[in-house]
Amino acid sequence: MAAVSHIPYFSNILNRIIDIEVTGHWGHPILMFPSSYGSYTQNRDFGLNDTVMHFVDQGLIKLYNIETLDGWSFYAEHMSSEDKIANYEQYLQFMTQELIPKIQQDCNTHRVAVAGCSFGGYHAGNIAFRFPDFVSHLFSMSGVFNIRNLTPLSDDMRIYFNCPDEFVLNDESWKYNHMQIVLNTSDWDICLSRNQRMHEVLNNKGIEHWYDERRWIEHDWPLWKMVFPEYIQHYFS
Repeated sequence: MAAVSHIPYFSNILNRIIDIEVTGHWGHPILMFPSSYGSYTQNRDFGLNDTVMHFVDQGLIKLYNIETLDGWSFYAEHMSSEDKIANYEQYLQFMTQELIPKIQQDCNTHRVAVAGCSFGGYHAGNIAFRFPDFVSHLFSMSGVFNIRNLTPLSDDMRIYFNCPDEFVLNDESWKYNHMQIVLNTSDWDICLSRNQRMHEVLNNKGIEHWYDERRWIEHDWPLWKMVFPEYIQHYFS
């Protein structure tokens, strides 16, 4: 069984420790996000990591489960929308200037895969579409692609640049030609319409992707634990 290590990473940009859980010794890095308010251990706690452990043990992939700061940004009800988006932009600076370069160095690779379920799918998708040169694969499972409902009464342009279903429409599609994009949802998924919308955006831009809509299953861990190993099997073995 692959080793699991807790790494408390001090971010100079955030001026705080960010908790990271690393599973495996080598393989293509997959940066994984929890759902809203979830711990950095959430994907292991709910068994998602276990569904791909066979690939970890073979050295095909290496998992980096990362703490998010939802309570300091989009889910901070006491904050203004401007403060929420400012804090989230700072988190993105940490990701792109500190953490991802560290993973690139550790794994001797230029690009990393990103994955997440529910609001973790938002984090993964937003990073993939905002910073495509960093990302090789996107696995968004029941994700969302717009945060205007969490940043009301504001016309701050930073909100636009963190809504992939808006800014990708005006972006150049060639930026995503190298990326393997998977959007997963189901017909009983509370996020079905949001995935259909992102699917339409990508189709309109001619951006290749795998839109995977399952049947008769809800927005929850059984869906994500069923599909995630299928995607890893498809792309990494």
